[in-house]
Amino acid sequence: MNAKHGAGYWLFHRGKDGSRAGRLLTHLFLILACIVAIYPILRVMSVSLRPGDRLLSTSLAIIPADATMGNYKEAFDRGFLLWIWNSLVITLSTATIGVLLASASAYAFARWEFKGKNGGLVFLFATQMIPAAMLMIPLYIIAVRMGLIGTWKGLVIAYSVSSIPFSIWMLKGYYDTIPIELEEAALIDGTSRIGAFYRIILPLSTPSLAICFLFNFMTAWNDYLLARIILQKPGMWTWPLGLQSFIMNFRTEWGAYSAGAIMVSIPVMILFFISSKWLISGMTLGSVKG
Repeated sequence: MNAKHGAGYWLFHRGKDGSRAGRLLTHLFLILACIVAIYPILRVMSVSLRPGDRLLSTSLAIIPADATMGNYKEAFDRGFLLWIWNSLVITLSTATIGVLLASASAYAFARWEFKGKNGGLVFLFATQMIPAAMLMIPLYIIAVRMGLIGTWKGLVIAYSVSSIPFSIWMLKGYYDTIPIELEEAALIDGTSRIGAFYRIILPLSTPSLAICFLFNFMTAWNDYLLARIILQKPGMWTWPLGLQSFIMNFRTEWGAYSAGAIMVSIPVMILFFISSKWLISGMTLGSVKG
């Protein structure tokens, strides 16, 4: 076995050979990987179902004998639905704005030659190498000067700054795989350049657009730092800030915290399920030009 390949690579290719032993090893490896991935989630679910006096129990039962939904009720009473609503408004706005701006910008980089094109692409790529923590102070200063502290608009703009460059790179790579002859045929038929973009390029780029939307959504959905410094009113908190309120100076409400952690994963799973048919094609077709 080549040293640069791991056990998963070896098992996969043994399974492809068609031997019964190879297929068995492949399935055993995949089952083990699934168990390792799912077990922590099951433990969090178990903690969320325990009553307050059983949080430190060492029982390995997924559903405890005295299971209760009290922790979920506590999370709702503390404002969980409001936190989810705030998060959805901000993340959907960020993802939509990011895709709209990036799709047009990437088209310019893919189809036109202009002065500074290569330098612009390098600059956009370089912005992704800056640690997020280094952007906190400049973004905060800009938000203060523009009067955006304590507003959703300020947070959406801050998220878009970091998500659009990556989306431009991904979409530009995908546009490069679309034959330019399709647009030329549309232009000959009488459509405009913008019409060709909306009628030809965007429909063909649906997988990559879905990936960019998902990336922008997840970036905004899971963020804590930027939301902490911009959203300073409890009524505007997103779910990471809301769950943080369960962690106090001298105690942590692990039951309610775990219940909230389980519930915030539901919108993400729904989004992944809806976009699953585009995930693989969107991540692979834009990686090479062909």
